[in-house]
Amino acid sequence: MKDLFSLKGRVALVTGGSRGIGAMIVQGFLEHGCSRVYITARKAAQCDAAAKTLSQYGECISIPGDLSTLAGVNALAAEIAQRETTLDILVNNAGAAWGEDFDTFPESGWDKVADLNMKTPFFLTQALAPLLRAAAAEHNRISKVINIASVDGIAVNLMETYSYAASKAGLIHLTKRMAVRLAKDKISVTAIAPGAFASEMNRAARDHGDAISAEIPAGRIGTPEDMAGAAIYLASRAGDYVVGSTIIVDGGVTYAR
Repeated sequence: MKDLFSLKGRVALVTGGSRGIGAMIVQGFLEHGCSRVYITARKAAQCDAAAKTLSQYGECISIPGDLSTLAGVNALAAEIAQRETTLDILVNNAGAAWGEDFDTFPESGWDKVADLNMKTPFFLTQALAPLLRAAAAEHNRISKVINIASVDGIAVNLMETYSYAASKAGLIHLTKRMAVRLAKDKISVTAIAPGAFASEMNRAARDHGDAISAEIPAGRIGTPEDMAGAAIYLASRAGDYVVGSTIIVDGGVTYAR
C-alpha cells in the first residue's frame, strides 16, 4: 500500500505541459517518481524554458510542436518512438478556447477548438498506442491515458464559448468509448474535468481569484497540488480500476450551478 501512488520508473508525455494545468501535472509526476516526463507546446522557446524550470524536480524533456494538425500529431508520436520503446502515461492536456457572440461565432473558432480539444487527443492516443501497449506488456501493469476535459463539458457555463463546451463534452464521452476499447490492451483511459485554476487560459481565476472564489462552495480556486493529486491518482496503481470515468476537480462549483 505504501507504493500505491508511486510513479517510480514510469515515462510520461504531457501535451501542453509548459504552463498552467499541464505544468502542475508535470511537477507532480516528477516529484512522485517518473523517470522522464516529455512536454510539448507550440512555442519552442516557452517549451524549452519550461522544461528547464521543471527539471529541478526530475528529468523533463522539451519537444516543441504544433498538435493542431494530424501532421503535427504524427511528428510528435514519431519523435517519442525514436526516443522510447515504451510509454507508460499520456496526458492529453493541450487545448484551446474561443468566445464570441452566437450571431457572429465564426467557423474558424469552431474548427480550431474542436480539432485541438477532441480530434488531437484521439489521434495522438492512436499513434502512441503501440508504445502504451508495449509498456503494459513489458512492466506487467496498466498504462494510462488521461484526457483533460473541463467542467464546462458537464454543466452549462453562460459564457459564449460554444465550441469549447461542446468539444469538452465530446472529449468526456470519447474517453468512455476509448476506455472500453483499450481496456483489453491494459490501457486505462480516464479524464479530469478541472474547474477554476489560475492559468493563461483561465485568466479570470488567475487575475480575479477572490471574486471567483466567492462563487465556489470550497471557497477558493484550485491549487497546483489539487490538480497534481488527481492526475497522480489516475496515473498510479491507485487508479488502475478507474476506467472511462471523469474526475471533477472544481471545489463543488459544478453542483452549485
